[in-house]
Amino acid sequence: MNANSPRSLTLQATSLNWLAVFFFGSFHGMTLLAPRYFSWSALAVALLLHWLFGGIGICLGYHRLLSHRSFQVPQWLEYGVATLGALAIQGGPIFWIAGHRQHHAFTEDVQKDPYSAQRGFWWSHMGWILKPQHAIFTFSRYQKYAPDLTQKAYYRWLDRYFLLLQVPLAIVLYAMGGWSFVIYGIFVRSVLLWHSTWFVNSATHCWGYRNFATDDNARNLWWVSLLTYGEGWHNNHHTFPKAAQTGWRWWEIDVTWHTIQLLQRFGLATKVKRIPVTQRP
Repeated sequence: MNANSPRSLTLQATSLNWLAVFFFGSFHGMTLLAPRYFSWSALAVALLLHWLFGGIGICLGYHRLLSHRSFQVPQWLEYGVATLGALAIQGGPIFWIAGHRQHHAFTEDVQKDPYSAQRGFWWSHMGWILKPQHAIFTFSRYQKYAPDLTQKAYYRWLDRYFLLLQVPLAIVLYAMGGWSFVIYGIFVRSVLLWHSTWFVNSATHCWGYRNFATDDNARNLWWVSLLTYGEGWHNNHHTFPKAAQTGWRWWEIDVTWHTIQLLQRFGLATKVKRIPVTQRP
């Protein structure tokens, strides 16, 4: 654990953010309409957007590209994948990247890690969103932990207006397949993707195995990796956070890493960081 044991610190008093409760509750409620509007094509749309916004936007874009700078791409492509990440409705890039960098800097510290697993499974899964520690989510905090993003006008715009991107998306989905595509492409997809991503914060700090003896409780969990395109190999990632791949054993499937390799083959990804072969388990 960290030098100052998280268990010994006094928890900050937080209160429910009722706007967040209403927002996330409404989206979960809308998924109850899924059986009525079911079609195989609508389900395919939900799964496709889960991969596009989650696998490319969040896992490849927000996480490995922007949070850890584990590889580089042309600026037009960086902005493109960041926009896909914003479409996932997991917050703007500055909010997401600054929070994630704090998670790595203070892993499992109950005060400084935004989604510390030491505060319990449900806190690290979604409680940190519904009862946020406001001192962590301030622009001055973002400037400290994500100065490379706060200095760029496009990221500041995307951070403020990311929710508006759902409007043209919903219009396109409705034009393509009516309310069935909207229900599955917006609401079902969002809820599935939220919980998939949140399991990385919660489940992989509770269960699984470890390839490396780290000073935190991050673990490798196969089913979370299946849901998140390789992000569930969390012990591997916390040991070498700047590496572009997370699955280092032959059977640890890492779809996001294969996507980065494909970009590298086409000359779109450069300076790709890897774990030294001599240090692999």
